[in-house]
Amino acid sequence: MTRKVAFITGANRGLGLETARGLGRLGIEVVLGVRNAERAEEAVAALRAEGITASAIAFDAKKPGTYHTAYDHIAHHYGQLDILVNNAGICLEELFVADASTVSPAVLRETFDVNFFAVIELTQLLLPLIRLAPEGRIVNLSSILGSLTLQSDPASPIAAAKALAYNASKTALNAFTVHLAAELADTPIKVNSAHPGWVKTAMGGEQAPIEVADGGITSVQLATLPADGPSGAYVHLGEPLPW
Repeated sequence: MTRKVAFITGANRGLGLETARGLGRLGIEVVLGVRNAERAEEAVAALRAEGITASAIAFDAKKPGTYHTAYDHIAHHYGQLDILVNNAGICLEELFVADASTVSPAVLRETFDVNFFAVIELTQLLLPLIRLAPEGRIVNLSSILGSLTLQSDPASPIAAAKALAYNASKTALNAFTVHLAAELADTPIKVNSAHPGWVKTAMGGEQAPIEVADGGITSVQLATLPADGPSGAYVHLGEPLPW
């Protein structure tokens, strides 16, 4: 097999779609994990119109059965997985409203289920296929809001963004990145956390300074790192972020 294949979760719009587009433009075949079949068809059609080899499969971070569907599809059609981009995520809070004393257990659990536990379960399931690739790459979509260093600094630019469930889920995701990278240090696989920036997506809002077209840049960079690239890093546009 000479053509690389990438699986991107939450890929029918926003950051996921732009990541798929960026990888596809590099000649990588992209498989989109999506919840909505109609939107999946639209996304695939848009990518194919640009000459990108793309397909979509049903994937819902809240439905573990779809993780096995993804495994079976990738194993049957490709036999290995070169790139996994764990892009799917949710935010159920207002980012600039401090809620540590009021956030509900339900919001905490749902946020962690999607942003943290689903990522671990899917990655563990697909890891045997990633091990079969010559240079496996795993990209976890984190956020600068998961940085404890910046969150604990009153003078930092994100000091006012204190949505506990979302921020803590990304901090936990960063821990997974560090631990998995350490475990795989003696393999060709690289595992990194990406901060895409504050992007004009459904989550980021129109006030965000980064256009959607640029939102996938960091993920694409980490998904295509050379052999001497970092692993276990927390990165935005090639620059490390403080944990």
